[in-house]
Amino acid sequence: MPSSSDTSNDPIEQNPLNLVAAGNGRGLQVEQAPGQKDFIAYRVSNRPAFKLVRAPLDRKWMDDSRDRFAYRCLPLLIANQSGWLALNSVPFRASWNGGWDKACMAVEALDGVSELPAITHFGEGVLTFHMPWLFRTPPGWNLWAHGIPNHPKDGIVALEGVIETDWALATFTMNWKFTARNMWVTFEKDEPICMLTPFRRGDLESLDPVEKDLAENPEMHAAYTEWSASREKFIKDLNKPGSEAQAMKWEKDYFRGLGPDGKVMPQHQTRLTLKEFEPIKKK
Repeated sequence: MPSSSDTSNDPIEQNPLNLVAAGNGRGLQVEQAPGQKDFIAYRVSNRPAFKLVRAPLDRKWMDDSRDRFAYRCLPLLIANQSGWLALNSVPFRASWNGGWDKACMAVEALDGVSELPAITHFGEGVLTFHMPWLFRTPPGWNLWAHGIPNHPKDGIVALEGVIETDWALATFTMNWKFTARNMWVTFEKDEPICMLTPFRRGDLESLDPVEKDLAENPEMHAAYTEWSASREKFIKDLNKPGSEAQAMKWEKDYFRGLGPDGKVMPQHQTRLTLKEFEPIKKK
């Protein structure tokens, strides 16, 4: 977690709530007690020696933001932590010249000798990491393998996929697509190359999306109008010397989970408490 000598304006220090852990899973052909939700990563290869860790709250660019202002955005913080990360094992660099053939990409270990953790497998400017695990989630749970939230990388972008990991017996690859030609892109040791987020199959499809005019909900319309006026006043008062807004620096109601009536929302979260993967037990 990022550190600071002055935590008076640090949103995490002001409201250090720790609530429910994210979903874990149960796997096919694995006997478990009812209600248990193990998210299992069966290692099928020790090469490459990627590591699995829960995703951290912090990001380097957020640390470097003026007055650490980026940490005031709770939606960013929750997204940062919503899964587990696979970390790169060997520092390397790669470049693509724009062609479709596999020969159009160069991949080099930075030490010149280590086995490469990524290759050009598909061509088309796609860099491929072979994940050394077979994952198992609970019955009815999928696994979303995706890029790292709020972790931009020049010249290349993560491709994402959803796998039915409650039954599939095939491993999957994590792929990155070059967006720049003739540019070296470096992946450092322990840099995240994939984020893993389990979610229940069918939940999205169970929703009934509807677009409405806000005026159709008088109570919500009144609350929003009040909030909007308050927000506008706060922004104006930021320029007034000695104002309450200047002393506060930023509005904290959403971060604190305060509703229109000033009450704290009972299921509000400012931090996720995912568990770390348990290491393989040596026999």
